[in-house]
Amino acid sequence: MMLGYVAAHSENLAMAVIISKGVPQLSVCLSEEPEDHIKAAAAWALGQIGRHTPEHARAVAVTNTLPVLLSLYMSAESSEDLQVKSKKAIKNILQKCTYLPALEPFLYDAPPNILKHVVGQFSKVLPHDSKARRLFVTSGGLKKVQEIKAEPGSLLQEYINSINNCYPEEIVRYYSPGYSDTLLQRVDSYQPLIN
Repeated sequence: MMLGYVAAHSENLAMAVIISKGVPQLSVCLSEEPEDHIKAAAAWALGQIGRHTPEHARAVAVTNTLPVLLSLYMSAESSEDLQVKSKKAIKNILQKCTYLPALEPFLYDAPPNILKHVVGQFSKVLPHDSKARRLFVTSGGLKKVQEIKAEPGSLLQEYINSINNCYPEEIVRYYSPGYSDTLLQRVDSYQPLIN
């Protein structure tokens, strides 16, 4: 709890917690501690550390803490307090995290209320980073985004549209569900010229 209060106070103090290797220790507590109230305190502290800047969020994300927080949030065995603190920590960290390799697994595992934050971060980073755009395609991220069912006009749909606008239309179409079937139908109906 003390590390969380220190980190919540300012960016500089949160960075001091990071530099003094507080994040790996909190991550260990989150993973190995049997008591839910201690896990909840660790989750809260990690959220306080990661909420300041992209550098702070990355320091938390590289410890592979986000998947642990997600599993604690989604676990029926977690106490309500642990679920609430895990969810809040995830949102705090995600809203600042620009380290895309840490975010990508969330495209596959996160529930819709967390997924919108993840897709939102991709929509902020991809327009400005050509290497990240390429990696997003080759890793399967763009394909996964095309499979997300979003309500028309929703914030999630806006994020998806923003991501799609980072790519040529034919690339987006290629990774859209059902496109391979469309291509196969064109093959079936194609009449080659016979000489």
